[in-house]
Amino acid sequence: MTTDIITDDKPVTTDASEAVSGAVSEAASETAGLPNPHDLATQLVAKLCHDFISPTGAIVSGLDLLADPSAQDMRDDAVNLIQASATKMVALVQFARVAFGAATSAEAFSGRELNKILSDMFATMRAELQFDIDNEVVFEKPAARALVNLGYIAGNALPTGGVAHIRLEREEGVLVLTSVSSGKRARLKPEAVEGLFGKPLSDGLNGQWIQPFWLYSVVKEAGGKLTVAVDTDQLTIKIKLPD
Repeated sequence: MTTDIITDDKPVTTDASEAVSGAVSEAASETAGLPNPHDLATQLVAKLCHDFISPTGAIVSGLDLLADPSAQDMRDDAVNLIQASATKMVALVQFARVAFGAATSAEAFSGRELNKILSDMFATMRAELQFDIDNEVVFEKPAARALVNLGYIAGNALPTGGVAHIRLEREEGVLVLTSVSSGKRARLKPEAVEGLFGKPLSDGLNGQWIQPFWLYSVVKEAGGKLTVAVDTDQLTIKIKLPD
């Protein structure tokens, strides 16, 4: 069994899958700075539009069916489509408010609130969420933003299903957030690895890069550290933030 271990300041690598090792070697160079605000905003907006277009398009399709006199036999299907798509859209918006923006006036979030946000997102994924954090734990906004982004990335690392385990530990003056994604073909794409370590996108899809890069920027701004370990059918991401 082989493992890659990467940190945001000094990578350590043993033999691992070729799909990840190339990106890991790129992460060995000095961490790049943030892109300019315009480019970052453009990438984030593009991701949000990509995420929102599917459920909104499905809602419009459902409404079109309801308005079509010749499709009244599909009325129940149209209503179900609208309901499912509206639920997904609400989950995406609630997630985005905490993950990306300051649109919420709340300065702190409970474990219960963050569990609900991630659970609603996981309802749209193949992965299962195991949220091992007490409901009453309170997270300040930077830690809450890091946690929901971490959970999202952990779920997306399981394209064929599996379990994403999210847990919290406290060390002396340090808040430790850990995700363990366990399942067949658990992995990060090379562009996601680049993003996690603040590297510019060298190749691949912007949509696979921007959210990991955003998590990197959140952790860096909060004065934290990020570690990734890749093993057979398992991916572990650990974030350490000042408590």
